[in-house]
Amino acid sequence: MAGIVTEPWSVAENGNPSITAKGSSRELRLGRTAHNMSSSSLRKKSDLRVIQKVPYKGLKDFLSNLQEVILGTKLAILFPAIPAAIICTYCGVSQPWIFGLSLLGLTPLAERVSFLTEQLAFYTGPTLGGLLNATCGNATELIIAILALTNNKVAVVKYSLLGSILSNLLLVLGTSLFCGGIANIRREQRFDRKQADVNFFLLLLGFLCHLLPLLVGYLKNGEASAAVLSDMQLSISRGFSIVMLISYIAYLVFQLWTHRQLFDAQEQEDEYDDDVEQETAVISFWSGFAWLVGMTLVIALLSEYVVATIEEASDKWNLSVSFISIILLPIVGNAAEHAGAVIFAFKNKLDISLGVALGSATQIGLFVVPLTIIVAWILGINMDLNFGPLETGCLAVSIIITAFTLQDGSSHYMKGLVLLLCYFIIAICFFVDKLPQKQNSIHLGHQAMNNVVTATGGGVFSS
Repeated sequence: MAGIVTEPWSVAENGNPSITAKGSSRELRLGRTAHNMSSSSLRKKSDLRVIQKVPYKGLKDFLSNLQEVILGTKLAILFPAIPAAIICTYCGVSQPWIFGLSLLGLTPLAERVSFLTEQLAFYTGPTLGGLLNATCGNATELIIAILALTNNKVAVVKYSLLGSILSNLLLVLGTSLFCGGIANIRREQRFDRKQADVNFFLLLLGFLCHLLPLLVGYLKNGEASAAVLSDMQLSISRGFSIVMLISYIAYLVFQLWTHRQLFDAQEQEDEYDDDVEQETAVISFWSGFAWLVGMTLVIALLSEYVVATIEEASDKWNLSVSFISIILLPIVGNAAEHAGAVIFAFKNKLDISLGVALGSATQIGLFVVPLTIIVAWILGINMDLNFGPLETGCLAVSIIITAFTLQDGSSHYMKGLVLLLCYFIIAICFFVDKLPQKQNSIHLGHQAMNNVVTATGGGVFSS
């Protein structure tokens, strides 16, 4: 098949006969983000010829949805990890097993959420669809962060969000540039710097909002107690969070309305565009909405398992919680999206790879991070933007070295190798961290030092 076969009964089920293979597909391309295009590289074309023979329309529609949503991805082999994690929870299996199975189960769910938001975009139009994609692009990280907050694990939230940014800037982008450079070693790889420049401006804005609360913690004098400094850190962090959310809203307006052309890297005329041209909605709006709600609930359930078992996994695996949160969680949780970025780099489509890595890092830094601060504020939990000197330093170096790497608009495998080596250096730093988790106002949020309980046991947070 040259694309997804649209049968008459499928069009009727979609409820919009005007949507054809070449009808709104061209328009929808303007609303597709790099995240969607990256995830689409892991999808499988569905053969509905057998399902078409089912005589009952209701059953036929259900089976077609099941085929498209569950079996329409190359990661479908990981779906059994979801019931396995649930069964292990109720059977009293060791918590590290539950943690590992939950991480594996989150991998295909993240890719399917991207697929479902793209399906809904066929009905909502390119602008609203792009807004939906931008909001749901990092739903997994946001859900994990909120659930960790409700369990008062502020340090886990900070580590996991920092890890997502570092992973996108160094691991995903580094792997993409390295693999793309090796695959196209005799060709010059070039990309549009304009989109990257916008993301770096915003990332530097976010870094400033992390740096200032850190520096406030060192403004010690005879009259300023630790509690006063912590109050200052908390207050300015909440104010900065509002500013960061405003900047992200402005970024969405810039991306989806005023300067949309800067982010339409998919407008290249090549063989991939031919495939996109033939795409159409394969499930109805309400079916897609129901599947999206259901998968979000499953993501929330598995995220709860991850948060509840991370400390036990840290003890059993002899790994610090910081290493698991900063390194393992982002790698596994975003494996589908990251793999898609690498695939497009192989195809010499660096604009899409950069859109995935930089766009996701920007979304985490300017949307998910400040939103968790606001949610913690609402819940009465003291969480600030001070991630600690080591963590903030890693963030600064990652942004700066990535900006220098992309400054000339060209790429080769050496640039990707350097980014990967930087990521490995940071990973080694947190891997060898065997000290009890830092129990101070920098790492546990806004708590006075004299009210912090000293941790007992290697690498386990005491909330």
